[in-house]
Amino acid sequence: MHIMTGKDAAGGGLRERKKRATRAALAEAAVRLAAEHGADQVTVEAISAAAGVSVRTFFNYFDSRDDAFVVVDADASERVRRAFLAAPPELPPLEALREALAAELREAERQHELWSLHARVLRSDPHLLVRNLGAQMADESGLAEAIARRIRAGDDPDDDAVAFGGGAADPEAVPHGDQPDTAGARPGSHPETAPPEGDADRAAPGLYPRLLAAVAGTAVRVSVQHWGERPDELSFADVFREVFDLLAAGLPAPAR
Repeated sequence: MHIMTGKDAAGGGLRERKKRATRAALAEAAVRLAAEHGADQVTVEAISAAAGVSVRTFFNYFDSRDDAFVVVDADASERVRRAFLAAPPELPPLEALREALAAELREAERQHELWSLHARVLRSDPHLLVRNLGAQMADESGLAEAIARRIRAGDDPDDDAVAFGGGAADPEAVPHGDQPDTAGARPGSHPETAPPEGDADRAAPGLYPRLLAAVAGTAVRVSVQHWGERPDELSFADVFREVFDLLAAGLPAPAR
């Protein structure tokens, strides 16, 4: 699951929203320039100029030019994990995940054109497509770890405060891009979500967390594709909820 959100994505304080808006502007400029000229013809200088920022600012948000084409919003998956872990403990994992994703995707209809351009850019460049797949796999792995953590918390009351929001890190206290120890972290990953040293065995996701994380990513992709083929007939929110309703019902065969 690799989510593209925009300047007005939910959550965060003023500083976080400004940083998110700058990242979104850079990513949008990169995608539009690549769709028009081809990714190989687009420079960091051109992306920065189109977004109205300096080259130095560009590198505050992306490690390389290609990251601007692939890692559209490195913080989106982290926000989904935070929302998922903070959901009421009585919610089943699938429902908690649906609500976390729905909050992040609430502006999907407004982003339709950009999503289509982004898909076209990736399809036209095998190198970027492979990098995007790697980013999706990293996101899926991080989500599986969060799902496993929430399930463990339900079995171990001592973990409830951490898993269900009591010990979640404050995103305003440690804003993305201001942490000197994040160099080398995979795109979209955050050190605070990594399992503690010496606890790798306990933190390794099992079959259910891995499957649910993979299913969630597929659900988002199918929702976007299905809605994108008929945007005038359906709202994205309706399609998204129907997809998760079908999953919750065990994917019954449609009535003939």
